Amino acid sequence: FCFNLKKSAAEARRLLEEAYGEHAPSKTTCEDWFKRFRSGDFDTE
Repeated sequence: FCFNLKKSAAEARRLLEEAYGEHAPSKTTCEDWFKRFRSGDFDTE
C-alpha cells in the first residue's frame, strides 16, 4: 500500500520495520518489490 501512496521503498521498509522489527523484509527485498511494482507486477512471492 505504500507504493500506491507514492512512498519510497526506504519509507516502506521503515514502516515495516516499525511493525515487524527484525522480521521485516530487508531493504533489498523492498527495493526489489518496488522495482517490480513500477513495471506493473504486484506479486510479492
